[in-house]
Amino acid sequence: MKAAVIYEHGGPGSIKYETNFPDPKPASGEVVIKVHAATLNYHDVFTRNGMPGITVPMPMIMALDFAGEIVEVGEGVEGGWKVGDRVMIDPSDRKTFGGVLGEARHGGLAEYCAVPDHHLVRLPDDVSYDVAACLPVAYGTAWRMMVTIGKVKAGEKVLVLGASGGVGTCCVQLAKLAGAEVVAAASSPEKLARLKELGADHVVDYKKDDFMKWVFAEFGKPHRRLYEKGMDVVVNFTGGDTWVKSLRTLHRGGRILTCGATAGYDPKEDLRFIWSYELQILGSNGWARDDLTSLLDLVRGGKLKPVIDRTYGLADINDAFKHMEDRHLFGKVLIKP
Repeated sequence: MKAAVIYEHGGPGSIKYETNFPDPKPASGEVVIKVHAATLNYHDVFTRNGMPGITVPMPMIMALDFAGEIVEVGEGVEGGWKVGDRVMIDPSDRKTFGGVLGEARHGGLAEYCAVPDHHLVRLPDDVSYDVAACLPVAYGTAWRMMVTIGKVKAGEKVLVLGASGGVGTCCVQLAKLAGAEVVAAASSPEKLARLKELGADHVVDYKKDDFMKWVFAEFGKPHRRLYEKGMDVVVNFTGGDTWVKSLRTLHRGGRILTCGATAGYDPKEDLRFIWSYELQILGSNGWARDDLTSLLDLVRGGKLKPVIDRTYGLADINDAFKHMEDRHLFGKVLIKP
């Protein structure tokens, strides 16, 4: 089968496109999926590069997010799955906690993939494979951060940093669905225009404007004795030098929602803002199976529309990674095996 494979950790351009990789066979409790669509996440970049403390068996086919149809069913499969069933893959191992697909075992950057039955989510006929491949990692993470843990509600002012990626575009949509006033920060006029189309009430070009000073000018500078001015919520999964500025944009009792640190995990901190403004810092890690079900319901109801930026074939997988790593994307990068 055709597959995009890594045989060792490496940087940009190191993924090998294979045309005769061995077809998978289902072990007990597994099915084989014909992959119709997969999407990339920054997690795939970390897997390709290598992460301290995580051993990736080689060779490895990456991609946590994918969707397709069952073409073979192994012995002992539970759940009534059969050939022809449409499925979305939940990449988290919720049975043995042995790691995620695309890192601990083969993922979706191939024509076929053997998948244990506990990773399968039934895909309704009215949700496309392309849309389903966008949902688990980015949209599942955003849902848990914004809804399950963050409890964003109507009337709140929400600032989303890094709003143009997969997680960010979902956060903007979820905040608007909750009835919040949304400020979206991104790096180009083109991205800002598209964020307005997604529903953002205000946009900030963080390459031209200091987002903290922009908030002070538009919403007032927060005061430690006032539960007003500034923002109610800041979504910050970038970290780095945006962290303290994010703290400073929040009014008393405000909260930061975070699910990552793409610009640095060890930022300078200023504890004075946390205790004197009674700020809440809420972390979110991954998603639950119910979160994915809720997302499918929103998609089916036309309330949530996953954003696909560009589509690539397996042969162009290194170009697809480059597009994502160069921060050119708006939404998700789709791979069609």
